[in-house]
Amino acid sequence: MAYEPLHHKYRPQTFSALVGQNAIATTLANALSQRRIAPAYLFCGPRGTGKTSSARILAKSLNCIAQDHPTPEPCGTCETCRSITNGSALDFIEIDAASNTGVDNIRELIERAQFAPVQCRYKVYVIDECHMLSTAAFNALLKTLEEPPSNVVFILATTDPQRVLPTIISRCQRFDYRRIPLEPMIGHLRKIADLEHIAIDDEALRLVAQVSQGGLRDAQSLLDQLSLLEPPIGADAVWDLVGAVPERDLLTLVRAILSDDGTAVLDGARKLMDRGREPLIVLQNLAGFYRDLLIAKTAGDRQDLVAITPPTWADMQTLVENLDTTVLLLGQQHLRSAEVQVKNTTQPRLWLEVTLLGLLPSALADLAPRQSGGLRSAPVQSPVSPAPTAPVPLPQASTPVAAAPAQVPPAAPIAALDNGAVPPPPAPEAATAGPPPPPAATPAIATDANLPELWLRVIATLEPLGTRALMQQQGSLLLYDGVVARVGISSKPLFKMAQGRIANIEAAFQKVTGQSVQVSLEVLPDPKPEAPAPGLPAQRNDGPPSAPSPVPSPQPAVSPSTAAPVAIDAPALAPNPQPEPQPEPVTEMPPQPAIASELERAVKNFAQFFNGHVVDGGDDLGSNLGNMPLKPSDAAAKQPSHPDRDVPF
Repeated sequence: MAYEPLHHKYRPQTFSALVGQNAIATTLANALSQRRIAPAYLFCGPRGTGKTSSARILAKSLNCIAQDHPTPEPCGTCETCRSITNGSALDFIEIDAASNTGVDNIRELIERAQFAPVQCRYKVYVIDECHMLSTAAFNALLKTLEEPPSNVVFILATTDPQRVLPTIISRCQRFDYRRIPLEPMIGHLRKIADLEHIAIDDEALRLVAQVSQGGLRDAQSLLDQLSLLEPPIGADAVWDLVGAVPERDLLTLVRAILSDDGTAVLDGARKLMDRGREPLIVLQNLAGFYRDLLIAKTAGDRQDLVAITPPTWADMQTLVENLDTTVLLLGQQHLRSAEVQVKNTTQPRLWLEVTLLGLLPSALADLAPRQSGGLRSAPVQSPVSPAPTAPVPLPQASTPVAAAPAQVPPAAPIAALDNGAVPPPPAPEAATAGPPPPPAATPAIATDANLPELWLRVIATLEPLGTRALMQQQGSLLLYDGVVARVGISSKPLFKMAQGRIANIEAAFQKVTGQSVQVSLEVLPDPKPEAPAPGLPAQRNDGPPSAPSPVPSPQPAVSPSTAAPVAIDAPALAPNPQPEPQPEPVTEMPPQPAIASELERAVKNFAQFFNGHVVDGGDDLGSNLGNMPLKPSDAAAKQPSHPDRDVPF
């Protein structure tokens, strides 16, 4: 006699024999008793939960000839029941949708459905894994599902109902099969083991049910494999057969991790891998064990939520009794982030050991401040909102350029040198510094005069060189109060790049000031003055913030009354007296025709060199320069083109 697997031998033959699907069995049995047969049914749920078995039971119940009407209890011994069981019935058609996905297959099915049954009351079509049908095939089946012949019943089974068209689902009675609960599955497996004389202990049988994850067919197949081992069969044999990490080994590994013993952790991981466990399997099983530890910590009386044997569950409760939940959460997060690395690397064993060492409490203690620091600096990344803790709103390099006519920045040095009539200008600064008295207790380094010097020292210690160059060219220190430092970025496209360097800037501040500083970045406004003076050169805004502040001194060219105070401050402005005589030569524009003629000759020579002609020279080259054609003599004197010399401009 041919061998028959356990999941075939012990397939349920009646609705009452279905394991863990009491609601569905009761509903279908009552429908048969009340003669309320639907034209189409949809059975959906995980694998191994009884969908195909229910379809066969329903077909036998509709066609059992032991009674003259459909019955919820088919006899199983009549010719119709036996032919449906062994798949030889002419009126019971079971179709694999994965092999019959096209619309032509469905059209053939529809044509055959029009004929009357040969030997049964109902012609039953079972379409297994119906989500594999194409959209055209589903659409071809719509009308037949809605109004089939009176003696035809369609049963669709699928493990992925999301891929079934809603129009199909709406024409069927849907039954959702759930995973088999643990206790009913253990009882069913024990019954099979007793009937087959399989010597397996209760712990191993419970482990078989847990490993199958609610699939009865998987559990029966695993029990069938275990029956080939030497009795008695224990839990270790189950772990070895499925290739998973035993829960006792996971508990030992977690104890070594929580005791901060790196050597024991490496030894435990090495033993697991020497026994043939894959590094990715070890990592995934350990992540699941951390989840079980969290449940043991937060819901110790709910063992039904985990797939753990009672002895191990008791040891886990003892282990997490004095353990902080944060340690388990950080460990779970660390394992989750490392799973992709272990899965995709060519050295999974190496990265598994590195990941396990990262779970040590000492390593997690270093990881926690970095995570909190990252959370702390997250709000800073908004370029619009200023730092809320800024005690002194300090205008920076862009502000003096825009407010040059007001002459507020030169007021401070003038008041310090003149003892006469100039004291009123410092009053607004005292008023602006007065309202926030608590931040006034910050270190003296927050003063306006020391900001450029502090920023230069910070830039000198910045690492790497790319960050140093970026901050030197685009950055400026707006405020520093001992705790918070506001740094302005003059280029908006480079703001995101600067955001990624906040940690480097904070490290440089810590080296210079000797204390932890929180750095916030913001984009400086566009330093374009509304109406610049006609003769003044454009001011650069990428230098230190306080250097350009006295530059509004060229204003005395317009108002002579302010010339005397500027002369008093001459030592501070020694490098900048040259811009004053510049307005006269800039305003004198008469010699422009000579310049235009020289530019005209230069442009024509340049065009001849590249074998071209002037298309448009702009207003600076004269009114007729843009459309000036070359003379024939010039065209004859053209040099041949040199493609290797052509460069983009």
